[in-house]
Amino acid sequence: MNEKVLAIRKQFDDRIASISSSKEIEELRIEFAGKKGLVSSLMTELKNVPNEQKREAGQTINELKGYVEETLVNKLKELEEAELKAKIDSQESYDESMPREKKQGSYHPITLVQRQLEDIFSSMGFIVEDYSEVVNDYQCFESLNIPKHHPARDMQDTYYLENGQLLKTQTSAAQNYIMKKYGAPVRAIFPGRCFRNESTDASHENTFFQMEGIMIDKDISISNLIYFMKTMLSEVFEKDINVRLRPGFFPFTEPGFELDIQCLICDGDGCPTCKNSGWLELCPCGMIHPNVLRHGGIDPEEYTGFAFGLGMTRLAMMKYGIKDIRVLNSGNLNALSQFKND
Repeated sequence: MNEKVLAIRKQFDDRIASISSSKEIEELRIEFAGKKGLVSSLMTELKNVPNEQKREAGQTINELKGYVEETLVNKLKELEEAELKAKIDSQESYDESMPREKKQGSYHPITLVQRQLEDIFSSMGFIVEDYSEVVNDYQCFESLNIPKHHPARDMQDTYYLENGQLLKTQTSAAQNYIMKKYGAPVRAIFPGRCFRNESTDASHENTFFQMEGIMIDKDISISNLIYFMKTMLSEVFEKDINVRLRPGFFPFTEPGFELDIQCLICDGDGCPTCKNSGWLELCPCGMIHPNVLRHGGIDPEEYTGFAFGLGMTRLAMMKYGIKDIRVLNSGNLNALSQFKND
């Protein structure tokens, strides 16, 4: 067996000394170290070696295999470096001032809308905050006046983690954190990604973006809410938009409203995006429930406030005429690269 090992090693040394291209390395590897290579054939013959010699023979074969593999790696590196040097040496000089085409990327439409909204609300004295996508049950539900086993939880089925935490269903999950951080009075917005375990269609996704906003001070009323919403929409769309305010139930507001925008895809005639209603739900809102203020450490007898959950995904659809919400999470560059970096 030792004689065969030495013979194969000599054969390998002769072959690797003669190669001059990195492409030949793989052929040599297959010939010697491949599954059906010469080194592997020695392992097959090991069964014919007497038992008292098998251990030593096996060790010798493994040493040969290691030697072959290491030598191949080193030789490949040596050849690649030589080939690269030869390629560089053969290059003609080039003009560094020659103009080169640079392809510029584009921002995602939701990013564009978010930045615009942040500028608008910042100009009106709102703080821009960030918040985690993974929250606990208290932050997402209980602090928002939705106790355990409350029927309202059925409308917001989400994704739960093994440690008991969950992916937030709405940006309202940050309200308690903001109230405890700043107290009252406060004006703040906090954009973020939300998750819901629901079926998808042209206007619904299981992953979407919202922007939560709260304003808490003395003598805050519905009039303040309507003013800020109208100001925001006129700035975003740069034209008058038809909106409607209708009653809506949310455990964390009292009273609660749905602010709808007339569908800009079909101009109110009805289409799959607005489910043929002519209107699209854009902004659940209302006066913050006293229980939510108490959870946040704010006295509802002294302060009142409003809150809104603006659907940035749907706002982007209306602003840019995107008919299907699923395009926004598709990663389709043909669809998404058309938006300008304003």
